[in-house]
This record gives sequence, C-alpha cells and structure tokens, in this order.
Amino acid sequence: MLTAAAFQSSFLVVVLLLLEVVILLAAAAAAATATTTATNSYPDFQHLNVKDTLAGTKVVPPKISEYHDFFNNHQLDTDSIGSSTDDDDDDQTTTDQAEGGNHQLHSPRNYKLKLLHRDRIIISSPHPHQGFESGGGDHKHRLIERLKRDSNRASSLINRLSRDHNNKSAAAAQAQRAAASARYEEEEKAAAGDFGSDVMSGMDQGSGEYFVRIGVGSPARSQYMVIDSGSDIVWVQCQPCSQCYRQSDPVFDPSASASFTGVSCGSAVCERVENAGCHSGRCHYEVSYGDGSYTKGTLALETLTFGQAAVRNVAIGCGHMNRGMFVGAAGLLGLGGGSLSFVGQLGGQTGGAFSYCLVSRGTDSSGSLEFGRGAMPVGAAWVPLIRNLRAPSFYYVGLAGLGVGGIRVPIAEDIFRLNELGDGGVVMDTGTAVTRFPNSAYEAFRDAFISQTTNLPRASPVSIFDTCYNLFGFVTLRVPTVSFYFSGGPILTLPARNFLIPVDDVGTFCLAFAPSGSGLSIIGNIQQEGIQISFDGANGFVGFGPNVC
Repeated sequence: MLTAAAFQSSFLVVVLLLLEVVILLAAAAAAATATTTATNSYPDFQHLNVKDTLAGTKVVPPKISEYHDFFNNHQLDTDSIGSSTDDDDDDQTTTDQAEGGNHQLHSPRNYKLKLLHRDRIIISSPHPHQGFESGGGDHKHRLIERLKRDSNRASSLINRLSRDHNNKSAAAAQAQRAAASARYEEEEKAAAGDFGSDVMSGMDQGSGEYFVRIGVGSPARSQYMVIDSGSDIVWVQCQPCSQCYRQSDPVFDPSASASFTGVSCGSAVCERVENAGCHSGRCHYEVSYGDGSYTKGTLALETLTFGQAAVRNVAIGCGHMNRGMFVGAAGLLGLGGGSLSFVGQLGGQTGGAFSYCLVSRGTDSSGSLEFGRGAMPVGAAWVPLIRNLRAPSFYYVGLAGLGVGGIRVPIAEDIFRLNELGDGGVVMDTGTAVTRFPNSAYEAFRDAFISQTTNLPRASPVSIFDTCYNLFGFVTLRVPTVSFYFSGGPILTLPARNFLIPVDDVGTFCLAFAPSGSGLSIIGNIQQEGIQISFDGANGFVGFGPNVC
C-alpha cells in the first residue's frame, strides 16, 4: 500500500511527464506554424502609416512653370539608359519598314521619360471664369474631381468594349468613313471664321492622368503628352486651331516643322485608321472618347523626340478640333496594343517592350516611362497577356481570384474570364484610377475586407467609395492585405497605400475599389502606383515588379 508521500511523489512524476508532452506538442505546433508562415508568399496584414499619408495630402502642388523646370532639369539622359555598347552607336540609325513610311529611331534604342500625375501640378487660367485649373484646391476637392473623371473614363471603356465591332459590314464601314468626312468638312466650315479663338477647358471632361514631356517636329517643340495604355493613336493639337482647349505650351504649328508630312487618303497608314475620312486628298481622323471629348484633324508623319532619341516618320493625328480631355497637355501618347499606337509603330525596334512606374500620391518622387528591351526587368512576376480580337488596343490579363488577409475570397474564376465573344475579362488601364470588378465579385471582396476590419471606426461613403473609415488620431495601424491571384500562379500583394486611400486631409480613408456594373474588370492606376509594370508585347507577357518608385 502506497504511503501518502509515495503517492505525492508518483503524482508529481506524472504531472511532469504530462507537462513535457504538452511542451513538445506546443513546440511541434510552433514549428509547423513557422514553416507555414515561411512558405507563404505574402503576410496576412500590413502597416498603414496614417500620419505620413495624411501629411502627403497637404503638400501644395507646384505651378506649371515649376513643372517646366522640373522636366528641363530632371529629364533623364537617354545616353545612360540601356543604350548599345557600340562606340559608334550615337551615329547609327536603325530603320524598320512599316506601312506608311520608314520609322527611323536614332540611338539609343532604350529611352526613359519622367512621369507625373496631373494632381502634382497647378495649371491656372488667366480667365478665372473658365475654371481652368488642375491640382488646385484641397485634397478632397482634387480627389472628387479625379473620381468624376474616372467615372467618365470607366463608363467610356465599358461602353466601348460592349459594342460588337465584328458585326460591322464593309458597306457600313465605308458609309461611316464617308459620314466622318462630311461631318468634318461641315464643322470645319462652321468654325472657319473663328480660328484659334475658341479655347475650351480640359477640366470639363475626360481623364488624362499621367503626363510626359516630349519633342514634336523639327526643330523639336516640347509638349506635355498624356500617356494612355488604352489608346492606339498619337495626337497633338495643331494650328490652325478651329477649336482647342487650353494647353500649357503654344499649340504646335506644323508649318514651322521641316519634318511634317501629310498622309494621303490612299496610303496604307490611312487604311489602318478607324473612321478615317478624306478631305482635299488628305487623310482625316476622328476619335471620340465616349464622354463627349474628341479630337479631329489630319493624319501626318512627324518626328518625335525623347531626350536624345529622335523617332522619325511617326504617324500622328494633327488635331484642329479638340474638346475636353487633357488639362494642360497638348495631346495623347497612345501606348495601346494596336498597330498605330506609339509602341505598335516602333515594332521590332523595341520588341514591343515598354515599362512604366506610376508615381505614388503624396510623395516627392517621380515615375518613369521607358521603351525598349532594356526596360524589361529581371525578377518580375510575369503574367500572360490575353488577346481580345474585338479590342486589340487593350491589355487583358488573366485574373483567377482575390485575397484579403491571406485568405482567398470565394469568387468563381469565371467572373473574371474573357469569353469567346470578347465580353468580360480584366483590362489593365493607366487612364482609369479606381479598380473595378463585376458587382458580385466586388461585393464578396468588399464584405471580406469589412469582416477583417471590424476594429476600425467606420465613416460615411464618399463619391463612388462605399467602404470608408475614420482614422483621425491614428498614427499607424494594421490592415489586412489585398492580393490579386493571377492565372498561372503569380500573386500580387498590394501596398496598403494602394487600396486604403485618404479622401480628405483629416483622416477619412476609403477602400479604393468600386463595382463596374458590367462583366468587365479594370485594374486602375491607383492599384498600379509605385510598382514597376512592364509589357513584353513580343512575347505576350506583363510583369509586376521587382522595382518600385
């Protein structure tokens, strides 16, 4: 029979053994957890620096004259960027035969431009009643204006991509071209007695968001151009200007350029222009952006200059009648996937390759736009591009799903799929600010985010944003991650500042996504900010990272 002392001793031994087992099990579980964490490619939360982000909303943008100085003093020298190692490269000309002319690119073959968002500058009108200003006002005013432009842009894309271009017969196309010619002649006559006097504000409509500065003509006249990954035409406002909006530089005068050459109606390049018309033997173009904005004029071949690199015989639109679109900018540099975009015209000279890094809001840094194979980074996460024959201008990607806090949201992959009729799909667009998903996908994504942020005080909706928070008084806080699951495996986890953005300067932040109201998804520029985005057109891929700006 056990004594009390022996019983207590045996009991202690058992307790100690049990504790040891518990400790071993806990260690094994911790090791398993550590292993799981190490194999995850993203964390389940991030830190958002509220104080620093709000400080960025109070930075007063520079005047347009200071913006001129910025480009003059900081435009990158292309000699140092990806140029050939051949000592005689500066004297070399590379020629690529293309329909409509020889595109001659004077080395270096890779060139890089500074890139800024329009809200980083203030462009003031000498006539205050015209309301011509960009970048002015407080942060909330600038954001609301940006969201108005964005709604126009998104609606325009959705309407454009929902039209059935394949049902257009040859007869209908010919009739459309004839109608375009007649309409242009009518409008030109109506405005003939008023050339150059009708100046319109670019703030009224449109969505030109990111600016570069290039030279147009010979000698080169520096002009601000808006980049647009969803457009296939390069155009500038031109004299004589029957109707133009206000721009920051003098309107381009083709008569003062030694390299300006008109394009005839029967040329191969004119045949490639949608809605082309003919007037006095010259090819006329007309582009409508779906929100009431447009550009109309003559097609020409001209020299464009990027730093030290000159590209000759680029097909451009010389716009004599233009409405809305781009505050301060002279026109548009189309970077779309079609043959008439700037990238398409360069063709084999750059391998269909270009890369951009959109500047982050509230920072003093600048973004960049770079062309050429040398712009393709090592270490990027590459995702296949998807071709939509109904909309060859746009860059579609395969999106398989969305994640919040490291957990995949239960959304059917078919919601993001481009179908055989060319409907739906996911477009990457520099001109749209806010990423949009089909309604059911957006609601599931939003609800998942709300379920993981119940500890944060809510705020009233703002404009198109229905999920907002009152972060007044916070310095920094943890927020769940937001991830894009691309087809084929790559996962892009966004920086916190790319999905939870300030809508005023006192602490209201909103989830920067919206429903599209259609089957189309658009990955907008807010979600692209600060991440190097690289398009390898020749091989059919888009890369994310590894560099940031």
